Amino acid sequence: MRAIAINVGANTNEPGFRGPLFPDGTFEYIPIPEAKPTAEPVPTYADLDVDTDVSGVADRPVHFDPEFPEVGGERYTYGDEHGVKAGPLSELSAGDYLLFYATLSTTGEPPDWAPPQWGAHVIGHFRLARDPVTGESYRDLPAEERAVFDSNAHVKRADFDARVLLLGDPDGSRLYETVVPLSAPAGGTDANWLVTERSSDSGKGPWWRRPMRFDADATAELLDFADDYPGAVFD
Repeated sequence: MRAIAINVGANTNEPGFRGPLFPDGTFEYIPIPEAKPTAEPVPTYADLDVDTDVSGVADRPVHFDPEFPEVGGERYTYGDEHGVKAGPLSELSAGDYLLFYATLSTTGEPPDWAPPQWGAHVIGHFRLARDPVTGESYRDLPAEERAVFDSNAHVKRADFDARVLLLGDPDGSRLYETVVPLSAPAGGTDANWLVTERSSDSGKGPWWRRPMRFDADATAELLDFADDYPGAVFD
C-alpha cells in the first residue's frame, strides 16, 4: 500500500479564491473552472451547494475533478492531462491510495492547529478500485469498461485529453468531513511534519503545489488522522 497526494480545488489563480476552512475543521470543496469546451453540459458555480459567495463566477462551468458522490458526483473518479501529475499517478496500483489536498482560506477565529490566513489540507482520498488507466489504453477499453469513467470531467470534454484516469472503490473512498492539516500553524507556506518527515517532499519552496509520495506506514498514519480531529496532527 502506498499513496500519492496531489493539489486540487479552487485557488487564487482560478477562479480567484480558495475554498473556506471553518473553525471546527470542516470545509467546502470548490472545484476549479472548466477551461475547455465540453461535449455535454457540466455544472456551473451557481449549481454548487456551497455557502461560499460564488456570485462573481456563478455562470462559469466547473471542472468537477476529482469527482465525489458526497457533493453530487456519480462516482469517485479523477483524470489529469498534465505529465507532472499523470506520470506518478500512473505508477499506482489497485489498492493504493490517491490523496487530495487543497489550499483553503481560514475563516472566522482560526483554531490553534490552523494557519491564520490559508493553509494546505488533505480533504479526501480514493482507494483505487483498479490500476490507473492511461489515456491511450482508455481508448482501447471495451465500452462497458469505459462507461465507469463517463461522469469524469475529462471524458465530458469535447476532446478527451486525460493522460491518466483513476477510479476509487466506493467502499474505501470519501470526501472528508474535516481536514488533515499539511501546513503548520505558523503559516500556509510552512510544511508540518506529515510533509517533511512522512512524505517524499522536503517542504521547501512551493511544496503545496507538488505531488507527494507516502510509503505504506506513512499512508496508514495519515489515514488514521482522517478519522480523528484536525488538531490530532499536532498532539
